[in-house]
Amino acid sequence: MAEDEPDQSPDEAAAELTPEDEPTSPLGELGGYIRHQRESARLSLRKLAKQAGVSNPYLSQIERGLRKPSAEILQAIAKALEISSETLYVKAGILEEREGAETLEDVVRRDPDLTDAQRQALIEMYRSFRRLSELQRPGGARGRSIRGLLDVARAGDVDDAAIQAASPQEEDDES
Repeated sequence: MAEDEPDQSPDEAAAELTPEDEPTSPLGELGGYIRHQRESARLSLRKLAKQAGVSNPYLSQIERGLRKPSAEILQAIAKALEISSETLYVKAGILEEREGAETLEDVVRRDPDLTDAQRQALIEMYRSFRRLSELQRPGGARGRSIRGLLDVARAGDVDDAAIQAASPQEEDDES
């Protein structure tokens, strides 16, 4: 090893990508996505490899776009990262991306067992939770003021009247 090289194992050194190594192929994009998810989960290459039941060098090669993992390996990686294996299958070209995927709001709007008021209350709560999650996400509140948080949690989005209107009406027993 040369004097100016860092004290890293070959696997650790191979796992580090420089900006010019950005993924350009489908395998590179898959590997980059897995690496991004691993880093977001604050997992080392070794820890993810152990949790997924693969070797460090093999996971490193996957992340660098040098190896195409099997569906079983992708499933193990997805489970270890706590993400959807379907997402990895699509990125690996094993599955085709679904066209026109439905949103939760679409499903709620079509539910025949809900009243219009119930649908609206559910959609408003869902949107509020999404906005709150965006603000709480690391880096998500950057550039936003505390006012943004107050806008999310403001009274009136779902008030007592909206909850009561969305509640099933019970028949009065005062006969």
